[in-house]
Amino acid sequence: MISYRIVEGRKLRCGYTTGTCAAAAAKAATIMLLTNMSLEKVEISTPGGEKLSLRVEECTIKECEAACAVRKDAGDDTDATDGILIFAAAKRMPGRKGIELAAGIGIGIVTQPGLACSVGMPAINPIPRKMITEAVSQAAHAHSCEEGIQVTIFIPQGEEVAKKTFNSRLGILGGLSVLGTSGIVEPMSEEAMIKTMFAEMDVQKCKGNKDLLVFFGNYGQDFARDVLGLSIRDAVICSNFVGELLDYAVFKRFRSLFLVGHAGKLVKLAQGVMQTHSKYADCRLQTFALYALLAGADNQTAYSIMKAATTDAALGIIKEQGLEKQVTQSICEKIDYYMQQRVKGKLRTGALMFSNMHGQLGITIDSEKLLELQRQKTGGNI
Repeated sequence: MISYRIVEGRKLRCGYTTGTCAAAAAKAATIMLLTNMSLEKVEISTPGGEKLSLRVEECTIKECEAACAVRKDAGDDTDATDGILIFAAAKRMPGRKGIELAAGIGIGIVTQPGLACSVGMPAINPIPRKMITEAVSQAAHAHSCEEGIQVTIFIPQGEEVAKKTFNSRLGILGGLSVLGTSGIVEPMSEEAMIKTMFAEMDVQKCKGNKDLLVFFGNYGQDFARDVLGLSIRDAVICSNFVGELLDYAVFKRFRSLFLVGHAGKLVKLAQGVMQTHSKYADCRLQTFALYALLAGADNQTAYSIMKAATTDAALGIIKEQGLEKQVTQSICEKIDYYMQQRVKGKLRTGALMFSNMHGQLGITIDSEKLLELQRQKTGGNI
């Protein structure tokens, strides 16, 4: 059952991601294959713990293969993929074990480095991949199937709909990406998101937390927990609203604020950009190219950085030139400058920049002390 959110006085319906649709279709196709019966609905749980009952469409069953579709529903936060059918076909693999995942028509292929999927691979991100394989495994176990099953995800409208997205700019060609982290698409206005962030900060202040740990979103949480070994229990999510975050932290008289962020977001602060959504500003590659030039890179290297599909790809070029430390250190110095300019010295601020591909990249001046404060708070509770 899809839930709702109250946003600016309106009741808005949540939707579900392409990853959820693909996993649901894969589970339904597997059940159909093993029972030789069509389904009207399929039950699935999202990574966020929500249980969904999704309608199954376009069912076909042959002797050794079954296929069906689940329609993407973006709720009241519509996008280009809203309403399209996402298909899965399941077939037995006699004499083999396990789940094999394949991609068919309408699934984009990654053509440039720096994305979650390797070059040449279908653009089915890691969490949807896990959702699909787990859903198929559950269905197989429930119907006592011990032989292997191959599942192919395909989107007949994928190539056409992809033209309305940013996929080509990211180097994903020929179709759509299968995405999603929580499995749910939540409609949220900017004002509502800022109010949510303020509420989280209020809670921390009431708990006596003087030193805030902040992330843009899931990537930062995962890195802080899994790589830095920090507790994320009392952290705050700022989304794109760094300016409002810093202003409110000063207002609430916190002692310090330590922001752990992916390079793709955090690098924008080095240009004084305090609202990091791409619709407001996207100076990521320009910033990396500028600081690479200042570190001694030639014009061709700077041009390659500017043409990179992602910040991870740009960082790869910088690393190849042996300029990573110098570039990231200079960027972190500028991030520190703009954070302090915003808070006017009334709050200790720090930031740590990382990349999923390249790991920890840099840390702002004196932030090692703020990082140590967070480590002391962890107390084994991650």
